[in-house]
Amino acid sequence: MEFSFSTIFWIVIAAVAAFAVRIYNRLVALRQTRKNAFSDIDVQLKQRYDLIPQLLETVKGYMKHEEKLLTEVTEARTRVGRAGSMDERVAAEGVLGGAMMNLFAVAENYPDLKASDNFKELQSELSDIENKIAAARRFFNNATSELNTYAEQFPNVLIARMMNFQQEAFFELSVDEAEAAHKAPKIEF
Repeated sequence: MEFSFSTIFWIVIAAVAAFAVRIYNRLVALRQTRKNAFSDIDVQLKQRYDLIPQLLETVKGYMKHEEKLLTEVTEARTRVGRAGSMDERVAAEGVLGGAMMNLFAVAENYPDLKASDNFKELQSELSDIENKIAAARRFFNNATSELNTYAEQFPNVLIARMMNFQQEAFFELSVDEAEAAHKAPKIEF
């Protein structure tokens, strides 16, 4: 069986096209996994977003002299609500996380507030949500890493660039959150 040059040419073209389609489909699947992972984070962030007004109402009665801090938390929450893109949302959530950490740090100065059952319950709910957010962030960052790595590998990088796949950003801690994460926890008896 003898093949002509044109037959071989078309077989090679078909093989390259099939290979490119396979790479493109994998890139699309990884991008969708990343979007799904962000949706999981978004669900938890929405729960935190909805819990904050209840927490602020509880805190307001005790923290009459901390108006600036309460305003910071409220403004940060508003920025989250207005964020459009995923990157804007990540940045706004970082600011909100930092403001919430400041709120809890100042709450330590109010023994009556710390003893309040309502505050304890809200703090417990928020702690649970923060744990879920951390787990969702890990999944999101893993999906982002997998997409970025696949898109950078040869020959995938050729198809990724041709199809305008960009390096995606990770969901990272804000400056305040990173500082708090590197401090030893304060334990009191």
